[in-house]
Amino acid sequence: MKDAATNYLLALLSGLLLILLYPRFDWTWLAPVALTPLLLAALRERRPLHRFLLGYAAGNLFWFVVCNWIQFVLEVHGGMGFWGGWGTFFLFSLYKGLHLGVFAMLAGWLMPRPWAVPGVAALWVGIERTHGTFGFAWLTLGNAASDMGVLLRMAPFTGVYGMSFVFALTAAALALVILRRPRWQFLCVALLPLMYLLPRLPEPAAPTQTAIVLQSNVPEDTEWTIRTVDETIQRELRRSLIAMVGNGGNEPKLIVWPEAPLPVSYFRNEDFREQANNLARTTGSYFLLGTVGQTKAREPLNSAVLISPQGEALDRYDKVYLVPFGEFVPPLFGWVNKISQEAGNFVEGTRIVVFPFASHKLGSFICYESAFPHLVRQFPKAGADILVNISNDGYFGGKAAREQHLNLVRMRAVENRRWIIRSTNDGITATVDPAGRIVERLAPFEETAAAVHYGFVEGTTFYTEHGDWFAWGCLLAGLGAVGQAIFAEFRSRNI
Repeated sequence: MKDAATNYLLALLSGLLLILLYPRFDWTWLAPVALTPLLLAALRERRPLHRFLLGYAAGNLFWFVVCNWIQFVLEVHGGMGFWGGWGTFFLFSLYKGLHLGVFAMLAGWLMPRPWAVPGVAALWVGIERTHGTFGFAWLTLGNAASDMGVLLRMAPFTGVYGMSFVFALTAAALALVILRRPRWQFLCVALLPLMYLLPRLPEPAAPTQTAIVLQSNVPEDTEWTIRTVDETIQRELRRSLIAMVGNGGNEPKLIVWPEAPLPVSYFRNEDFREQANNLARTTGSYFLLGTVGQTKAREPLNSAVLISPQGEALDRYDKVYLVPFGEFVPPLFGWVNKISQEAGNFVEGTRIVVFPFASHKLGSFICYESAFPHLVRQFPKAGADILVNISNDGYFGGKAAREQHLNLVRMRAVENRRWIIRSTNDGITATVDPAGRIVERLAPFEETAAAVHYGFVEGTTFYTEHGDWFAWGCLLAGLGAVGQAIFAEFRSRNI
């Protein structure tokens, strides 16, 4: 009983350390050791089911704290009330804890083996890659490296998962040190300085282009009428026009509005469409805005449209990855009220769109899609030399999720070596350079239209071209190592 209590304390300690890595704490220096307590607990516990429960406890703690913004969404915007919001969110965290439970169960077979350190690191990355595959992705362990220059050199080759691998590797090595295992079993850590041989991240460079970004600061609980919708639109058009005239900007001129916080559609509202087209014509600018599109079956889409300086819609991108509980209800939670005010659930987009942007190309991903590296890379792979992230983070309230979301965008910039312009409803609106550095950011919760600066980058990174080769390779290697460990254990028992 005493051993079981110790194991659970170790597992929960790992859950706590993982929480402390991200905003609002940002104790990123803990990343190399965050998994160590859980690995020690997994080694101490020889029963697979009990190991699973150890990881499951840590996973529940992590998701329950880091993603508590989901509870806020369900209670305040989903109309589920205090108990309904907390109850549903608790079920969500129970579901998400499964990944860490599986990791702890499988890692327990690896930890006694001589190849434990690389095996555990590969297993962690492989399982981490499956989060999006099974319904919800957010922060990865590697996101803690957003300000670690040398580690970030891996991102253009392996994506964020290379940093996750390094942190899991060091955590496993520390566990073996504590256990006083032979030194040769964790000597692979000595290879980490080879990262210095990777190309340096781009040095800070003066941006060459100017864009006007709108931060609407529209409250999510606004009760809309025909009058308030029109007043808000006129105010935003006027702010954008004044900001563009006042700042000029290099060619091509660009105005960016965030993911639509208003119940108005560019495609269905003729008056708004003409007003938006006139703004582009009057300023001689390209105009990117979030709106609600429709499929041929009249199902709602969360979309971005780019209008040319001649006042014509060039194309429309429809959001591929929708927010669970926000834009659609996961099948397992079909009884949950929708947050969206649309008549039905949003449906997923089906294609990557790269907009023509004078002699350049522009890719725009929407809100939560920043959590999916394999999606964002497809825009620069298709030729986009500037990326734009439009978002409506108003559903987060005052939660740390705003900073977490910006952290995700920063990593996408490094992976693809692209400038990213980020326009949000009420923060955090910012520009990020190709090394993931925040160049400019607007104060949150302010209605404003401001000039931000960016540049174009041509060429593609290895990650942009080849995607998650490293993460999927780790999954195969990790599962292979587990299989070999199980076979060795079975054979030793039957000799």
